[in-house]
Amino acid sequence: MTIKRIFDFSLAIFGILIVGWLIVLLIILARIDTKGSGIFFQNRVGQYGRIFQIYKIRSMHAETKEISRFGRIIRKFKLDELPQLVNIIKGEMSFVGPRPDIPGYYDALKGESRKILELKPGLTSWAALKYFDEETLLALKENPLQYNDEVLFPEKIRLNLEYYYKQSLKEDLKILIFTLKHLLN
Repeated sequence: MTIKRIFDFSLAIFGILIVGWLIVLLIILARIDTKGSGIFFQNRVGQYGRIFQIYKIRSMHAETKEISRFGRIIRKFKLDELPQLVNIIKGEMSFVGPRPDIPGYYDALKGESRKILELKPGLTSWAALKYFDEETLLALKENPLQYNDEVLFPEKIRLNLEYYYKQSLKEDLKILIFTLKHLLN
C-alpha cells in the first residue's frame, strides 16, 4: 500500500466518521425532494480506463431530469459528492486526481495525454478548482458541448498532465488546502 493510498483511506474513514450522519440526512432529503432514490450511481472512467460506479447524492428530479432547488444547493457546495468517500475507501478514487469523467473523454485520449489514465480519479484537482462552477460557465455558452470539447476539456487535460508530472504528497496537500479554502469562502 502506498503512502497516498494510506493517506486517502485514513482520511476517507475519518471523513465518514465525521460527516456520515450528514450523508445519510442528505440522502433522505434528496429522496423526498427528487422523488427518486436519494443516491445516484453513474459509470465513470477510472484508473487505467476501468469503468467504475461513482456515488453521488441525487440532485435531479427522477421524472423531469431537471435539477431540483435542493439539488442546486448541494451542487453549489459540492455536498452531492460526499458519498465519493466510499469510492475512496474502495480504492476506486483518491482525494486528489483528475475528476472522473463519463466514458468517451479520458478513455479516448491519445499519446502523452493517456498518462492521465494512470492516475486515480479524485475529488479535487487544479482543473476542478479552476472550473469549480463549470455548470454555470457552460450554461452561459451558446453551444456548451462544443465549448467543453474545444476549450474546457483540453485545458483540464493540460492541468491534469501537469499534476501527473508534479504529483507528490506535498502537491496533494496543497490542492486539498486550496480546495478547503475555496469551499469555505
